[in-house]
Amino acid sequence: MTQPVDHPEALVVERALVVTAHPDDVDFGAAGTIAQWVEAGIAVTYCLVTDGDAGGFDDTPRADMPALRRAEQVAAAGVLGVSDVRFLGYPDGRVYATHELRRDISRIIRQVRPQRLLTQSPERVWARLGASHPDHRATGEATVNAVYPDARNPFAHPELLAAESLEPWTVRELWLMGSPTPDQYVDVTDTFDRKLAALREHVSQTSHMDDLEGLLRGWLTRNAGDAGLPGGRLAEAFQLVSLR
Repeated sequence: MTQPVDHPEALVVERALVVTAHPDDVDFGAAGTIAQWVEAGIAVTYCLVTDGDAGGFDDTPRADMPALRRAEQVAAAGVLGVSDVRFLGYPDGRVYATHELRRDISRIIRQVRPQRLLTQSPERVWARLGASHPDHRATGEATVNAVYPDARNPFAHPELLAAESLEPWTVRELWLMGSPTPDQYVDVTDTFDRKLAALREHVSQTSHMDDLEGLLRGWLTRNAGDAGLPGGRLAEAFQLVSLR
């Protein structure tokens, strides 16, 4: 169950862009929802700001981590039917909402031309601090700034138009995961198995977890309760912003 966004006229979504800080962020936060979008015929593109090179555990040589985590994210995306996965290569743990990052995300927005964009909330969640990793918040801040005003403004990052012929693009719908004030819930009970399978592709991150499925079910059951869904249902939570 996805609650509709209030648009002055119905929004047709053909393309969606997901921008996150690290490999596995989208799978923890939104894989069940992404699976539904793909089923609905929406072309989904992932943009990863970092390679997740500061993640993982000591049993993986640090020099191998960037390539490993890229491969894990590509495999996880494939579980959901997403084949377009792009990496910006910023250093893990050192992401800031800089002019350069805003430009690089604006470039992807103008290339993909999505009607819908999903990213991480730039706000801190005091009740669940793990959702508010500094890289997550910086990625969210840079992405929101790229959505408005940068990607739609022909005079922002003029090199994108002059040197790369990338015309401005206006995103119409912004989905924020990890928000302290979610107002949109998606029933992902029927796509939970694919969410779990996608996360298990992130072997360097999730193979050490004793009960990944139980952890996910706990989170998603609480979301479903907040959404008023019947018992036994699972939901992912977002804050939605309608743009014009």
